[in-house]
Amino acid sequence: MADGPDKNQPNVSLSGLIATLAPTALVAGVYFIIFLILRKSQRRFYAPRTYLGTLREEERSAPLPAGWFNWIGPFWKIPDTYALQHQSLDAYLFLRFLRMTVVIMFVGACITMPVLFPINITGGGPGGQLDLLSMSHIDKNGHNNKYRYYAHCFCGWIFFGFVLFLVIRESIFYINLRQAFLLSPVYANRISSRTVLFTSVPKPYLDEAKLRKVFGDSVKNIWITGDTTLVDELVEERDKVAYNLEAAEVKLIKLANAERLKAIKNGANVEQPPIGEGDAESGSLAARWIPLKKRPTHKLGKFGLVGQKVDSINWCRSRLEALIPEVEAAQASYRAGETEKVGGVFIEFVRQSDAQAAFQTLSHHQALHMSPRYIGVNPNEIVWKSLKISWSARIIRRIVVLGFVTALIVFWAIPVAFVGLVSNIQYLTTYSWLSWLNKIPSAIMGVISGLLPSVALAILMSLVPIIMRLCAKQAGEPSAARVELFTQNAYFVFQVVQVFLVVTVASGASSVLKDLIKDPTSITGLLASRLPTVSNFYISYFIVQGLTVAAGVLSQVVGFVIFTLIYKFLSGTPRKMYNKWSGLSAISWGSTLPVFTNIAVIGITYSCIAPLVLGFATIGMSLFYLAFRYNILFVTDSQIDTKGLIYPRALQQLLTGVYLSEICLIGLFAIATTIGPLILMIVFLVFTVLVHFSMNAALDPLLYSLPKSLEAEEESIRGSLEAASNDSVVKEKNGSGETTATAAPNKKPKFITKFLKPHIYSDYATLRQLVPHGLLDADNMYEENTARDAYFPPSVTSPTPLLWIPKDDVGISKQEVSHTSKVIPITDEGCTLDEKNKLVWDSEGARPPLWTPKVYY
Repeated sequence: MADGPDKNQPNVSLSGLIATLAPTALVAGVYFIIFLILRKSQRRFYAPRTYLGTLREEERSAPLPAGWFNWIGPFWKIPDTYALQHQSLDAYLFLRFLRMTVVIMFVGACITMPVLFPINITGGGPGGQLDLLSMSHIDKNGHNNKYRYYAHCFCGWIFFGFVLFLVIRESIFYINLRQAFLLSPVYANRISSRTVLFTSVPKPYLDEAKLRKVFGDSVKNIWITGDTTLVDELVEERDKVAYNLEAAEVKLIKLANAERLKAIKNGANVEQPPIGEGDAESGSLAARWIPLKKRPTHKLGKFGLVGQKVDSINWCRSRLEALIPEVEAAQASYRAGETEKVGGVFIEFVRQSDAQAAFQTLSHHQALHMSPRYIGVNPNEIVWKSLKISWSARIIRRIVVLGFVTALIVFWAIPVAFVGLVSNIQYLTTYSWLSWLNKIPSAIMGVISGLLPSVALAILMSLVPIIMRLCAKQAGEPSAARVELFTQNAYFVFQVVQVFLVVTVASGASSVLKDLIKDPTSITGLLASRLPTVSNFYISYFIVQGLTVAAGVLSQVVGFVIFTLIYKFLSGTPRKMYNKWSGLSAISWGSTLPVFTNIAVIGITYSCIAPLVLGFATIGMSLFYLAFRYNILFVTDSQIDTKGLIYPRALQQLLTGVYLSEICLIGLFAIATTIGPLILMIVFLVFTVLVHFSMNAALDPLLYSLPKSLEAEEESIRGSLEAASNDSVVKEKNGSGETTATAAPNKKPKFITKFLKPHIYSDYATLRQLVPHGLLDADNMYEENTARDAYFPPSVTSPTPLLWIPKDDVGISKQEVSHTSKVIPITDEGCTLDEKNKLVWDSEGARPPLWTPKVYY
């Protein structure tokens, strides 16, 4: 076996670590200082959830102190359940997942480091610096060294067993929380909780009478999806023309007001006699300040660059006079059922239990007809084009999309593998044609092998989620929530293969390639000694992710700059200003969770091979947890609701790390020819598979459906509360903090007992206390029109837009409102022009004309 690499090849793992840590710590420090400075003055960007008018009072967070550091204590004391009470189930479970990964990494470090560090350091093998701490430092030919591998085996048993238990425990916790959440009155009475979406419905059943006969008297409303091509086109054109008219009106008013202000500055008398707005000629007031040729115009050709030049205001008014009746006629035609029906049907039931019964029942006697079916689909999240796909086309699309994703993973390996080669560039310097790399200073070499690959990998990965979401829609996923869940699965596979496996193989290959060429028979020994050293790359990766990325998530420097630029310079109308100001950023679950799941998988995989990885993973995940905790509590909003299904998927994906680690250890034990640890680890691998399959068989049905027993229990609880509302024995905890009926054990359990028995101390009755109650009137959640139109396509229910223009001192806006309102609704209330001709509106007080109350579907 060639031993050249062991003695002659450099080991820059420690210098690479320092070279990565120094600049990333500096950048993270700068980000944090920027956050501290901007947080004090930029409340809209760093604490919008504390005051923004678009949020209900119940959704807002209590503001933190405005000092430099006095906010840290109150922030630390806020429980994670605050996110459940004030935002969403997904937001709370995302934080809980990050916290669980911190627990896993920390417990793993406590199990492995004290035992394996001394064993690895005294292993007598090659390598130094950080490689001393990895399994590669054990010389398998040393005296009695084969017995050292028993320590790795039994540490693996303990740690992997803990991970398995935690996944099972958290799955039980999630099931109980989800059941309590969906059965609470506020959520059980939502229209989405009582509505089932059936896809691929055959034509004979696209008939309301026949569907009512199938599902019985419990059916309340039926929406059969039709072809919306015509109404979509008309509504799109109407809205485009309307917003062009609004922009032209604003431009006209600002141009005229600018000329008036200029005249005032020059000392001219600008007083004008009043004119009856209704009788005056359109644009007559503006014409006193600007000539006709300066009025807003546009060209009718493509992109507004060619074609006839027209007066924008007059043309848009004329076009809208024709378009608005056409749109209303098309909408009425759809409502009357005159359009061609497609294969999607929404059926609303009187009660949630009726909807669950229909959801859990086989609806059609032929395979793939009236399926797949979904419950709890929010009307705002529906991908309407997917409902047109037939069952056969859905199968074909699914196969094509899976094939495309597989090909994407394969071919993306080329640039990612190159990143892995660069991360181990020091091993390539022994080739004669790459000897010039030795002339690079060690500090720069450390940056190249440590920082550069990590940053390049992060940039490369940012392009993938966009492609995954497009694939999900092409595959026929019917809602944004399902798109996110598809993306979560596909992007996790992508992360594991590209960020982990390909980089590991490429890094390991680069470090042993030369010796393999000299002596191919040495492959087993070389891989045993080299593959564990790849952990140095992931240590650098965790540093970059944990410090700079987490600090970037907290400070949001780029987002703040973009927001400020767009709001100040690109928001030229009151509508654009309001939409930008009131719109909160959202976390994309499907592309965010897999990144952290993969970090945890890497930590678990290297837990017994290079335990140092767990230490850095603990620090990195802790920083991410704190950064996202602040953002979820004070900055972001949840736009897509998966009902928490992101959580059990992420937990299941953690077991990928357990399997990979067990397989790697089996391979390393086989290479070291240690029969005892090899057999023991194979036994544990079989045990892991059996536990995993048993867990899925037991828990899977509970992840998607609500059991009848809990429906009865919930009704019993509500009845008891109503009957004994004045009885001091029966109390219930609502959003402000009373106690609940039925409940958990009276004696407060110890931490270990509570942790080991989630089925007792995190049961339905206990977790029911966490669910917000009383935020809405559960019995009167919708107006009649809202409930009637809930599952019509958005173009069918889209009203004619209300135009919003600023009020000026001369009265031009009043005159424009008078004339334009004959065609389309328009107002100049709530926004004015100041002395600098800038748009001004009350961003923190009264709600503007465009505001509409949020509907909780």
